[in-house]
Amino acid sequence: MDMSATHQILCSVSSKDGAFFPIDFGSRRAINPSVIPHPEDNTTWIVTAQLHEPRGGDRPRLWFAELVCTAAFSPSPRDTNTTSKEALRCTEAPLILPIAATPSDASKCPPDTAFFTLSIGPHDARVLQSPKGPYIIYGSTSQFTCFGQWMLDFRLLVDWGVDTINDHGGFLRTPTELQRPFMEPYRSVEKNWFVFWDAAGQAYVHYDIAPSRSFAQLQPDGSVGPDLAPVVAESDDVCLRRLLPTLPPTPDSPLPEANSESIHQATNALSITLCARADPACVPGPDNTFVLTVVQHKSFYRLHSTYEPYVVLFRAVEPFEVYGVSSKPLWILGRRAPPSTASPSLDSLSQQEEGSESDAMRSVKLQTEMIYVTSISWKAHAQRYHGFLDDVLFIGFGIEDAATGITDILAGDLVDGIALCV
Repeated sequence: MDMSATHQILCSVSSKDGAFFPIDFGSRRAINPSVIPHPEDNTTWIVTAQLHEPRGGDRPRLWFAELVCTAAFSPSPRDTNTTSKEALRCTEAPLILPIAATPSDASKCPPDTAFFTLSIGPHDARVLQSPKGPYIIYGSTSQFTCFGQWMLDFRLLVDWGVDTINDHGGFLRTPTELQRPFMEPYRSVEKNWFVFWDAAGQAYVHYDIAPSRSFAQLQPDGSVGPDLAPVVAESDDVCLRRLLPTLPPTPDSPLPEANSESIHQATNALSITLCARADPACVPGPDNTFVLTVVQHKSFYRLHSTYEPYVVLFRAVEPFEVYGVSSKPLWILGRRAPPSTASPSLDSLSQQEEGSESDAMRSVKLQTEMIYVTSISWKAHAQRYHGFLDDVLFIGFGIEDAATGITDILAGDLVDGIALCV
């Protein structure tokens, strides 16, 4: 099935056929990867991902861990996810990141999320680059709500070489829980927050993209200032309603297995200047430099989820207004597409589904491989947070809650399909 009619196709710049690379953790199974350059070896990268071993019977999963290894591109004999003949493979057996469990408070968990009080270890971590170095954000039991978001200097968790002994101003050198603005209510389970930096190096926490944005300035102790989104809410809401997918109405009391759709944050953030590094006239500034992140449109139909990713760009200086959104969802080459003859049975679709979109998009929801984008990073070892259109990006993702993959693409290709707010 030709996906170019409904999606923006992303091709790897280094795989033989443009398809993505599987990530090989050896005997371990993992999901939701992050990949950043190795601090000393220019031929390898540091890969982290959630340990996700199969469990028999109805045993609950209470203990969680994040795998980490040094990885290199090499042939893979176990390549079953794509026609590419290479993989990003751990050069040694992966280790477990030494992230301690956090205290839990059952009084902060309503009955439907009470099981989180038994959870031990980090959930769904994202390793990200800042202008000065790498950090990790992960979910764990909270002192403010049932389950929160924590952040820590990643250099303290792995062998980062000499740079580990520098305290870098002491910013997040111990596990620190990120907070919401004062008096703003928490969700019972917080997830998918990302941190971005402005041109002056000040950090901000971005909580939500839909149904409206929410973000605030971050302090070293995890506290934040007031929500800054209302300053640009009027223009942002108009733009995001126009450019992001329209969601069907949600029932007042939906059943757990009911069909549903939502839009949520997915990856960390990077800074990008919308001109080429190779162009002598390309000078980064407030008019051409933006924060780049990926959000996802989640659809849950027939007890199967699919995620369609969209790039969002917003200004890197206050008031951080949204600049543009992908005009079509991204399609990573190598993702299994529905058969060309696929045609979903409209009898089995809810009334709200019918007429809300094309048969082609319903086919995507019901039959494509579930790929969940989790991380973005610059591939080059000299880069951290900022890049240009002619730089190469990594996009990391989980596959059907069973495997991991990565693709390397030109940043210009990623933002090529951006529709502007104005």
